[in-house]
Amino acid sequence: MHTSRTTRPRPRPARALAALLLTAALALAGCSGANDSGDGDNKSAAGAKAGPDAGAAADSGRGGGAASGAKKPPKLTGVHIIRTATLSVRVKDVPAALSRARTAAEDAGGLVGNETTDRDGHGRERSRVTLRVPQGAYEDVLDQLAGAGRVLELNATAKDVTDQVVDVDSRIASMRASVARVRELMDRATKLSDVVTLEGELSSRQSELEALLAQQASLKDRTTLATITLKLSETPAKAGSGDDDPGFLDALSGGWAAFVTALKWVAMALAAVLPFAAVAGLLLFLWLRFVRPRRPRRGDGQDRPGQPT
Repeated sequence: MHTSRTTRPRPRPARALAALLLTAALALAGCSGANDSGDGDNKSAAGAKAGPDAGAAADSGRGGGAASGAKKPPKLTGVHIIRTATLSVRVKDVPAALSRARTAAEDAGGLVGNETTDRDGHGRERSRVTLRVPQGAYEDVLDQLAGAGRVLELNATAKDVTDQVVDVDSRIASMRASVARVRELMDRATKLSDVVTLEGELSSRQSELEALLAQQASLKDRTTLATITLKLSETPAKAGSGDDDPGFLDALSGGWAAFVTALKWVAMALAAVLPFAAVAGLLLFLWLRFVRPRRPRRGDGQDRPGQPT
């Protein structure tokens, strides 16, 4: 009797080793994933905890960077300066220079003030004009005016009145508050005597407030617009060159001028002496005509020797 026996194949060592390596790899992957998830949770928790501070720091860093990038040179704000200048310039053509000065002031946004034009003792034209220009264009306008000719005189001043402006502003604010309090008291007053007293006080404080406002307006005008007083004078004509020798006609003209001048002086002298000469001549005529004939001559009326008496 033949019996069959079934035999199972034994696992090969290579397959067993591969299965073992696969199992180990899966185990290692699971551990690393757990560690990564744990680290991620820790990082997210730390981020959530430090999120506001970190965000604020980041924002401040970004803001600081923007601020530093947009930083500009500091400007002098709150400083009030009164600028004035007196400029004397000698030019060839006074009207043309005066017209250019007006144009320069108006183009800069300023205005033209008082203006006078006359002639000096030599007949040369001269002008004086007051220009008001904005503080920002003060230096440019002054340079333009100085470049019109030969500068004879330049006197520029800058007066800081910041303290005065601040003081006036503070006093105005206090006075306005005081006026408001007095008006409130007037509204509450019931006695006629109190009303009269408060009206007088209100009138006094309003007058002081108006004076302060006028002072404030004057300071604002003088600190906003600089004042330039421009004096223009005509350049004198140049004398003839010494190389040109005088000719015959020049000598004749000079001699004739001297002769006419001498005649004028002689005529003036004769005119001054003429009244005295006329009186002297009249006295001489009277003496010769009437006084002298009546005077006895010498020997007249005296006895001649040898004649009987």
